[in-house]
Amino acid sequence: MATQVELGLDTFGDVTRSTDGTPTSYPQVIRDVMAEGILADQVGVDFFGVGEHHRDDFSVSAPDVVLAAIAGQTNRIRLGSAVTVLSSDDPVRVFQRFATLDGASSGRAEVILGRGSFTESFPLFGYELSQYEELFNEKLDLFAALLEEGPVTWKGSVRPGLTEQQVYPKTESGHLTTWVGVGGSPESVVRAARYQLPMLLAIIGGDPRRFQPYADLYRRALSQLEVPELPIGVHSPGHIAATDAEAREEMFVDYKVMRDRIGRDRGWPPMSRAEFEQEVDHGSMYVGSPETVAKKIAATVQALGASRFDLKYSAGPLPHSTMMRSIELYGTQVIPMVRELLA
Repeated sequence: MATQVELGLDTFGDVTRSTDGTPTSYPQVIRDVMAEGILADQVGVDFFGVGEHHRDDFSVSAPDVVLAAIAGQTNRIRLGSAVTVLSSDDPVRVFQRFATLDGASSGRAEVILGRGSFTESFPLFGYELSQYEELFNEKLDLFAALLEEGPVTWKGSVRPGLTEQQVYPKTESGHLTTWVGVGGSPESVVRAARYQLPMLLAIIGGDPRRFQPYADLYRRALSQLEVPELPIGVHSPGHIAATDAEAREEMFVDYKVMRDRIGRDRGWPPMSRAEFEQEVDHGSMYVGSPETVAKKIAATVQALGASRFDLKYSAGPLPHSTMMRSIELYGTQVIPMVRELLA
């Protein structure tokens, strides 16, 4: 499976820094994300994912709209969410939006479903955080039923039930590619297997090999359910430049801005340069020259038996022009090297 690895890119549409040092406007960031997706298509990247957030430091709250705009200007790249916060959305509308994207892109749409690592969408859309588990569990159950693309009969406690209800549009293939994003709980791993959905591991810190038990658990659960092996994907942050030193210097300051801002909300201490270097050297940050990043991606893919690796290339106010260079190097140099290393 590893030799068939797909190599993608993810962004959350972070509000970037303009050339004069001021924050880029939300509309311009959205246009920049579109340009990044178009470049990714041109340089041979397999997948482009856009995340959903409802905070002032991110510009994209409707990934499917941005992805549809990218679809109209690309030909081959697969396009999806990274992630869709299903807990605070309606499964029927999520399916309809991504089935529409699938039609508009000639079958290139994917959706990655998750709880999200932020909770701003809950009060925004009128949901109680006390229902955090119940909302995701029930809505994933309904979404799995919708994926059959037939009449849906479903009953739960978090939304009105459905009785023999058809949902439109249908996809041309009869199959909307759907992943479950997993942050690291065994229950989430088994749930993805139970619904027979590919699993995407969000590995944003520490040695990626520590997730090997989750990959093993997922395969074991599939086997016990007598389900054929399904893809395992990895999502991790990184940045590419001409040299290791240049990549580290370009990323550190802006990554720290983002990390410390989130940390203030969650009670984390500020990120030190030593902590950053430790993550780059031994953890789950893929930062460096094309050769350095390619070797590290290949090692992670082999360790976990992954068939998809998505590099989260945006990092707080990291400028658009810097990210464009990183995307170009990823597509033209990193991807061919990874394929060669895995061959």
